Amino acid sequence: MFLESNVQNSQQLGWIEVICGSMFSGKTEELIRRLKRAEFAKQKTLILKPTTDVRYSESKVVSHDSNEIISKPVSSSKEIIQLSKDIDVVALDEAQFFDDGIIDVCNVLANGGKRVIVAGLDMDYEGNPFGPMPNLMAIAEFVTKVHAICTKTGNLANYSHRISKSKDLVLLGERAEYEPLSRLAFKENFNK
Repeated sequence: MFLESNVQNSQQLGWIEVICGSMFSGKTEELIRRLKRAEFAKQKTLILKPTTDVRYSESKVVSHDSNEIISKPVSSSKEIIQLSKDIDVVALDEAQFFDDGIIDVCNVLANGGKRVIVAGLDMDYEGNPFGPMPNLMAIAEFVTKVHAICTKTGNLANYSHRISKSKDLVLLGERAEYEPLSRLAFKENFNK
């Protein structure tokens, strides 16, 4: 996993970590785990999420397994730098929903000495790169791709297949709207 103990903050700028994968893969769980470790180390932390993410709570980041942490909803990436002034670790959940300005914001924060942890879907429901995530993965020092288990094959899943008929790019949902699929199951589903 991430080699936190090998990094000496006093001798380098900050850095960017990206946690990506499909729905139900544990991205938010991993984000919360990393934040709790930073808090245990007495680092000042801040977790932010887009105001559009209201599935479980307006003021908390909540995983599918019901783990939660208090967060601050933001409507634009422009708000983040000001909110992060006296913070050591800045975490962003559901980063695919942020505007493209989030890329520059993450660079500014890391260049200012902050540890930036970003979690989000790397692909949309059609299997295409999603929002700013590909660019965030490109500029990150560390990228962790987590996987769900395919509901059809039992293999590792990295696709978020939409079950509902909506064609909107952004559709907040749960198991009634999405299922994790392996490459094979996802390909077979699109060839129907």
